[in-house]
Amino acid sequence: MNISLLDALSRPAIGRGFRLQWEEVQNAHVLLYPEGMIKLNGSAGEILKRCNGETTIADITADLERAFGAASLSEDVMRFVVMAVDKKWLRICP
Repeated sequence: MNISLLDALSRPAIGRGFRLQWEEVQNAHVLLYPEGMIKLNGSAGEILKRCNGETTIADITADLERAFGAASLSEDVMRFVVMAVDKKWLRICP
């Protein structure tokens, strides 16, 4: 997919071959894949755990803003999703 086509109505999901889980030892969400593991910061973990292939980027952003009492997160969330799609951590569902 051309990541320039991403918009607020795109529906991201964890990429094939990756699994998101909470690692107690790391005290963080991690993204597991056959060759290893990526330790995520808090923001990345919160975004990725909402990426289920059904929820739009706009809804993910609104949920994060409600959950953390924040505003104007759409640019940051979109920037992260674009990067994660580029790295294949996320895929966009039809």
